[in-house]
Amino acid sequence: MELQCPMPKFDFDVITLGHGSGGLLTHKLLQSGVFDIFKNELLNQQHDGASFSLNGRVAFSTDSYVITPAFFPGGNIGELAINGTVNDLAMCGAIPQYLSLSFIIEEGLTMKEFWEILVHIKEATQKAKIKIVTGDTKVVEKGKGDKIFINTSGVGLIHPKANIHHNNIRPGDKIIISGNIATHGIAIMSVRKGLEFETTIESDTTNLNHTIEKLLDRFGNDIKFLRDPTRGGVASVLNEIAELTSLGFELDQKSIPVDEQVEGACEMLGLDPLYVANEGLFVAVVAKEIADELLSLLRYDENGATAAIIGEVNTEHPGKVLMKSRIGGRRVVNYLTGEQLPRIC
Repeated sequence: MELQCPMPKFDFDVITLGHGSGGLLTHKLLQSGVFDIFKNELLNQQHDGASFSLNGRVAFSTDSYVITPAFFPGGNIGELAINGTVNDLAMCGAIPQYLSLSFIIEEGLTMKEFWEILVHIKEATQKAKIKIVTGDTKVVEKGKGDKIFINTSGVGLIHPKANIHHNNIRPGDKIIISGNIATHGIAIMSVRKGLEFETTIESDTTNLNHTIEKLLDRFGNDIKFLRDPTRGGVASVLNEIAELTSLGFELDQKSIPVDEQVEGACEMLGLDPLYVANEGLFVAVVAKEIADELLSLLRYDENGATAAIIGEVNTEHPGKVLMKSRIGGRRVVNYLTGEQLPRIC
């Protein structure tokens, strides 16, 4: 991907321990890189935190990103960090407003790589219409990191029509997935050392807040629950909800959208797509009366072209997730046991 922001002339080619000292090198790194590319009236205060006003109900979220490799088909750790926290806020029914951004950089990261990450962060914030207003940078010795780790925290205002809570879920509600599952995890695996294989699969990482806001505008509290199925995939999300509600969740395998290349890669690697990480999808549990209309609207959205109703809630098997297979049998879909795909987000 061609960078939209030309890289400035730095006095150094790689990150050194001195850049984490808090002295002159730290100052140069922040002034010529971070503060300049993300400048806004709040960040320009360059204080230990940001002061701002928020009116109404507020959501707050934080996450850390340690993905390897840091650069992957369809993105890099920078935009992943922004999209991840933006989406966590959106799943609360919030309209994201402000982010903090913190780096832990391994000594030896090239300035070219760091600048590419910064540019993708900027593009992701612009697309999501959110501001970075505070942050932190640390540098660790060579061998004590993995190029770069990123933490983002975010705050947002709860949409006035939102009432997202698992307690709202009722038998008969429909389960909707916003697009093809398992794409992100397989994109990462395709370039992981020792497992490289030829594919055109790219990560689905993107911000979902504009899509969610539009759906809440239309359907309000008929949207009972939202969650982005990242680590652990769709199966883990649904097991969590089933356990919390003591209701049964029944899926139809034929309805679950999976890209053919992704499905083939999963078969080759011995993976179940239901457990593979996603970064640009959401699972919604909605009132059955609005499910078809919501799906129709979602399919016109850039983030929902392959959205589908994949199941419904019932009382037949409390606390369990079952799936009807393509050939008509039924099986229990359990929690992911152990770590299926390490360092995927």
